[in-house]
Amino acid sequence: MTKADRPFDLVIYGATGFTGRLVAEYLASHYNGSGPRWAMAGRSADKLAEVRDLVGAPADTPLIVSDAADPASLAAMAGQTRVVLTTVGPYQLYGEPLVRACIAAGTDYADLCGEPLWMRRMIDGYGDAAAASGARICFSSGFDSIPFDLGVVMLQQACQERFGQYAPRVRGRVRGMKGTFSGGTAASFHETMAALGRDRSLIALLTDPFALVPGFAGPPQPRGDAVIYDDACGSWATPFVMASINTKNVHRTHALLGHPWGADFTYDEMVLTGPGDKGEALARAMAATPMIGGPNDPKPGEGPSQAERDSGYYDVLMLGELPDGRSLRYGIKGRYDPGYGSTSRMIAETGLALLSCTAPGGIGTPGALLGPALVERLREHAEIAFAVEA
Repeated sequence: MTKADRPFDLVIYGATGFTGRLVAEYLASHYNGSGPRWAMAGRSADKLAEVRDLVGAPADTPLIVSDAADPASLAAMAGQTRVVLTTVGPYQLYGEPLVRACIAAGTDYADLCGEPLWMRRMIDGYGDAAAASGARICFSSGFDSIPFDLGVVMLQQACQERFGQYAPRVRGRVRGMKGTFSGGTAASFHETMAALGRDRSLIALLTDPFALVPGFAGPPQPRGDAVIYDDACGSWATPFVMASINTKNVHRTHALLGHPWGADFTYDEMVLTGPGDKGEALARAMAATPMIGGPNDPKPGEGPSQAERDSGYYDVLMLGELPDGRSLRYGIKGRYDPGYGSTSRMIAETGLALLSCTAPGGIGTPGALLGPALVERLREHAEIAFAVEA
């Protein structure tokens, strides 16, 4: 059976979890029978049927019983579809068997992973096999790290169009955000901290901005781990909790594209808190209060109400700077809670974009594999704006 003859275009693996349910709900409501052939997968047929009815999916939506502890079930699932979307994390605990199954079947894969230690292990262990089988493995297809990864790609495209050259210095700045991180993100954070406790040598890899580019050592990067006054933005800035994964994905995208932005390319991410004493006080207070890693983190399977998801938003600035002093501002603005409402749309649209992707197989990033094609889908369907700012 060729990939084109497989019964499904997409399978949502983990559809009974909180985020997986939102992905299924999005496909059921947004495409309403006119989109891809899709199925829901998880460990329990009864729970899958319950979620199918809860989200308003058609009664004949196929259900696939599959479990990370049962490799044969993963292989059977991967062999029935062109793309698997997985929300089952932490990926360092449950992800490798599915990556292996998708690569063996030549099936494209997208996840929500923000776990760079595991991602590097997958790159080292399976990169060649993915390239050989034609499977496109697309990590970090949610708020980690699509707005940032694709934001830099689109900023650089705009710099080339306007200035005839790329920006060797890009600042990623979060100007505003309302929402919560997912329980899966929190669980991934805790598991990463546990892994560091077991093997302290992993700290060097976690802090390396080029950790996802094996064999490459780029220029020194802005650290972004202290409160600063950012003259270029006219605002105080404080560390951003997701910078440690987003920056790595941006540098991997750059490498996979052939380093077009230059050997001296530098990138960092921070949160802007405003000017003056008030801005400084807020920056220092945020730096002293971790956004994730505390006792009140959401648990896997938990999440905000629909009203809370609908009221969320995020506003990200990419500022590209050229050596002659010229600069360009590029904004990425999304509706909905970033960790749930928008993330569920992002991974769904990533899966749909993979259906028409012609990139060769391998372990990639949304920016390198899909780039502007995914941006167009997100603009049209996911209520995410990508635009040059005056």
